[in-house]
Amino acid sequence: MMRPFCFIFLLMLLASCNSVKKYNEQLTASHAVEDLRNDVDKLYTQLKKHHPKLYQYTPKSDLDFKFDSLKTSIKLPLSTQEFYKKLAPVVAYVRQGHVSVGYTVKRFTKKERKTLNKQKFEFYDLDFEYLEDKLWVVQNYGKDSTLVGSEVVSIDDEPVSKLINTYKTRFASDGYNTTLHDRYVSKGFASFYVRDKGFLDSLKVTIKNKDSIFTKNFKRILKEEKKEDSTSVKKAKTKPENLTKQEKRQNRLSKRKKRKDDKKYGYLSKTKQYTRNFDFIGKDSTVAYMKIRSFTNGSYKKFYQESFSKIDAAKSKHVIIDLRENGGGRIAEIDHLYSFLTDKNYRFINDSEVTSRIPFLKSFMTNTTPIGLKVLGCIVSPIMVVHNLLKTRKEDGKLYYRFNKHTKVKEPNTLSFKGNIFVLINGNSFSASSLISTHLKANKRAVFVGEETGGAYNGTVAGVYRVYELPTSKIKIRMGLMQIEAPQKQIPDGYGIKPDIEITPTIEDIRQKRDVELEWVLNDIYK
Repeated sequence: MMRPFCFIFLLMLLASCNSVKKYNEQLTASHAVEDLRNDVDKLYTQLKKHHPKLYQYTPKSDLDFKFDSLKTSIKLPLSTQEFYKKLAPVVAYVRQGHVSVGYTVKRFTKKERKTLNKQKFEFYDLDFEYLEDKLWVVQNYGKDSTLVGSEVVSIDDEPVSKLINTYKTRFASDGYNTTLHDRYVSKGFASFYVRDKGFLDSLKVTIKNKDSIFTKNFKRILKEEKKEDSTSVKKAKTKPENLTKQEKRQNRLSKRKKRKDDKKYGYLSKTKQYTRNFDFIGKDSTVAYMKIRSFTNGSYKKFYQESFSKIDAAKSKHVIIDLRENGGGRIAEIDHLYSFLTDKNYRFINDSEVTSRIPFLKSFMTNTTPIGLKVLGCIVSPIMVVHNLLKTRKEDGKLYYRFNKHTKVKEPNTLSFKGNIFVLINGNSFSASSLISTHLKANKRAVFVGEETGGAYNGTVAGVYRVYELPTSKIKIRMGLMQIEAPQKQIPDGYGIKPDIEITPTIEDIRQKRDVELEWVLNDIYK
């Protein structure tokens, strides 16, 4: 009876191994010139067909020239990775931050993944910051804390400055903003490097610490196993302690509260942090501080209701909202948050410009959608099409989609805060972070401290996305399908929300663990 199952399992295992092998061969294989040029044409066709603001920051003539030049430059067969390095800078020239080129990395069999899961690459323990045109180690989750505050000079004898300048060309901010590039390239430097060089077992890194220059080899090492002491082993072998009904009930309640808190604050298991944090800081409850890492996960309504109830009860005079490193998220969440920060009726976004009357179906039915989901999509498509048609309208030759909930005029929340608001921003404040900042800036509702946001004041193309795979190289392109914008606009177009008080941390601030932006706000409040 077991033999047929074993045989089927063996066939599945062999198929999986062959699939991985075939995929990896495809990455390194050289693709014909005409096939790659065809990929370029396919990509540009997709952008012209589905992106509603393709020429917002780059004129059509310039973009046509860029794509034609890319095709002309392909004179020899290239691998997928080589083609990616040529393609990504051209797509970045569109200057739309939500248009991105996916990268391809080596895949592993189940057996290989099992082995790798027991290891870690020491280089991944480092966090970086790009300040003063240099790359600094600002955190080390490994054992060598002496590296913090050191400058990374070169990697495998290649200057870091050259690497940074190369990686900056492979992604875009919204418009002409440059602060996102410095922030984003340092935040994801390790990923950029591996994407560029492929899978690595070791790296030779040249580091400068004050006046000392030395070389450190980072390797792939075995993870430390948790050691069980004799006490814990003994406890495990002994019979569990009998708990009273009251104690059992208390344990259940504690676990339930932990689950609710994790959902409300948005627990991030990887970093062991919460997405949303609230506390009173400074001398008393006069100042409330809200750190929001993103607008993506958790039950945000409970968090904001609870936080502003505390602010109201404490009669706080100042609220600090920290949006640094916040890459965006849900429109629904920032709309809800803004209702607590305004004292006027407001319309959160305009109707969104689109290129199709059925944008949701267009995002769903693409060549990257699994067959099963396509079948499901065909079944529900009549409902989806009717829904989309009712939501879209044509005006002055353009199509618009209406998010009824966010485009209608709403009243402030009954707990709306009437005091002073300070907003901390930097280059990694992007997308939804920029959208709510536009409202606060336009209505002179907050003082902004830090640096210009990476997202544009005048909106961004996001909402729903279409992911398309190029036929030959298998590189995936992601693009937004809807122009999401606040009613307010600024001239010139193509820039982010600029701070009222411009502050950029120095490496000395990082070494001393000083939060200079927050310090400025507190000093301004108490002076």
